[in-house]
Amino acid sequence: MEDFSTNTGQGSQQVQGQAGQTQGQPVGQNLGIAALITAIITFVLAVIPCVGLIAIIPGIIAIVLAAVGLSQAARNDSPRGVLLAALIIAVIASFISFSQVFVAGRIARKAEHKLPSNIENVINDLQENVIKNLQDETVNIKVESNGNKVEITTSPAKTSREQELEKLEKGNAKPDDTIPAKK
Repeated sequence: MEDFSTNTGQGSQQVQGQAGQTQGQPVGQNLGIAALITAIITFVLAVIPCVGLIAIIPGIIAIVLAAVGLSQAARNDSPRGVLLAALIIAVIASFISFSQVFVAGRIARKAEHKLPSNIENVINDLQENVIKNLQDETVNIKVESNGNKVEITTSPAKTSREQELEKLEKGNAKPDDTIPAKK
């Protein structure tokens, strides 16, 4: 019978564990595969604008998994290729994700200075357009109270509107005056 305890653990040869069980993969490879998958997911998330900020969390998880797997592989002299690839991809993806914090901050600072003035200009233009359109339109005002109906119609001429309003304010307006009354 062969003694597997002196085996170096390279390749997919079986290594006898401490509990007498045989393992199909070298130590740390399961963590390496998990770290590699997590690192690839982190990289994909990190390069998406605005979503890349959340890739910091799986990036840290992938780095921790790869580091633990490397320490286990170093103790048992197991292959470390997958673990190193996972660690490198996770670190690069985490840096890309972390850099988006600064990019988003810079965009926010630029927008902070320009956005309020742009909104103010749009509101002022809109206000001017509304006032201009109202000045050029005929306005009808209908009031009904206790069965009496009063209708005021104004023309685009500003002076006639001012005269009608002055008559109404003074109480001099009669249904027969320039304001037609409907019953």
